[in-house]
Amino acid sequence: MRFGSSGVRGLASELVGRASELYTEAFAWRLVSSGVQPNSPIFVGRDLRESSPTIANGCMTALAASGFQPIDCGVIPTPALALYARNHGAAALMVTGSHIPADRNGIKFYGRDGEINKADEAAITQYVTERLNVRGSPPIPLGTNWPIRHNQAVAAYRERANNLLEANSLSGMRLGVYQHSSVAAELLLEVLQSFGASVVAVGKTGTFVPVDTEAVDPDTIARLKGWVREFDLDAIVSTDADADRPLVADENGDVFRGDLIGLATALFLKADTVVTPVTSNSGISKAFGFEVRRTKVGSPFVIEGMEASYTAGGVVLGFEANGGVLVGSDCTVNGKTLAALPTRDSLLPILAVLGTVASTKTKLSQLRELWKLPVCASDRLQDFPAESSSRLMDNLADRDALQQFLAPFGTVAEVDETDGLRVRTLAGEIIHLRPSGNAPELRCYSEASTESRATAIVASVLKRAQAFASQTR
Repeated sequence: MRFGSSGVRGLASELVGRASELYTEAFAWRLVSSGVQPNSPIFVGRDLRESSPTIANGCMTALAASGFQPIDCGVIPTPALALYARNHGAAALMVTGSHIPADRNGIKFYGRDGEINKADEAAITQYVTERLNVRGSPPIPLGTNWPIRHNQAVAAYRERANNLLEANSLSGMRLGVYQHSSVAAELLLEVLQSFGASVVAVGKTGTFVPVDTEAVDPDTIARLKGWVREFDLDAIVSTDADADRPLVADENGDVFRGDLIGLATALFLKADTVVTPVTSNSGISKAFGFEVRRTKVGSPFVIEGMEASYTAGGVVLGFEANGGVLVGSDCTVNGKTLAALPTRDSLLPILAVLGTVASTKTKLSQLRELWKLPVCASDRLQDFPAESSSRLMDNLADRDALQQFLAPFGTVAEVDETDGLRVRTLAGEIIHLRPSGNAPELRCYSEASTESRATAIVASVLKRAQAFASQTR
């Protein structure tokens, strides 16, 4: 287990029990060292993975043993939990593995001001390392009667969404909601209907489904295309497991990339500064009327970039290529104040995209053409060991080796090592390789003049990476 781009992650079988309790104990220690008083409430939520209830119970046990009052918020969207905790000036803890496979899980930690930072992660990791062999508190049985605040937390999140669009602004739109095992499955239906949309629920599952909004698998894309035809939909929307990343598909069932969702939200909120990782479309620039700051991948880096932008004033917004949007400053929407929420959210960007489509009376697919951005593609190698990623990246650090590896795609002109290796060729195409920070995966992103070219580059580069790993075992 280790911290990655968003919380600590590991195999669920290893996180259940002492490990999750120890990380929570370390989090509690960190809170005390930062001035949080004993007996303070800490809000705890979870996703729908099979292992999440047991892990959440262990976390609440550890919080109680550390002198805090755990408040059980149950199955809840991560941004709803973060918002409720922020409104109460309290810390929070979310048990979720987000989009990673069902046999894995994780924990996201929030201090009183929001997500913990890299310094907090390092301190927690050091605490855990030093106490691995120290016996912990006996577990409290599942079902212990902790105070419950699920309905109140969800209601506060729902109220925030109610202020984003005008009444009946989605009237006349036919929308699908791909529910799968998202914690926001029913909430998303209710919110869209409240704005006047005709909504069809599709794809609800009784088992956990890991949905990666940054690398939607071909089977899911095929289902999306089938549903838009079957129900004559203007769009299909969904989220990942814990609802901090949106998934939007247009009237053809084609996925609307996360960085385009972020761009639509930035324009919707009239942002002055946008903070986004290097993986987002390179065409997103000050030409859209806002300053752009690039970071490494991961919400802690985006948050750090937003904090550095506060001094510039105006509306500060962050988003990632997975579509998750972070609001770094208060802003005004429909004459009402939208308070800052510096953690990934899915409901805001979904409503921003749909509201833009409704107000401009265009089809979702036409927004791509309107913005004239480079065409992007991305995918990943799953179950790709971290050791294989390290060997590959070490090898490609040599410019000659990098050129040889990418020879089929042209001549390397520029290399950006902000996060992984992002290469621009003489032809202007972009190829970006980045090991995942929280799962045994290798990701590849590309930009090209056509979708078929961008997709072919990603597939070919990942195939070459797999071949390299096989040869160097």
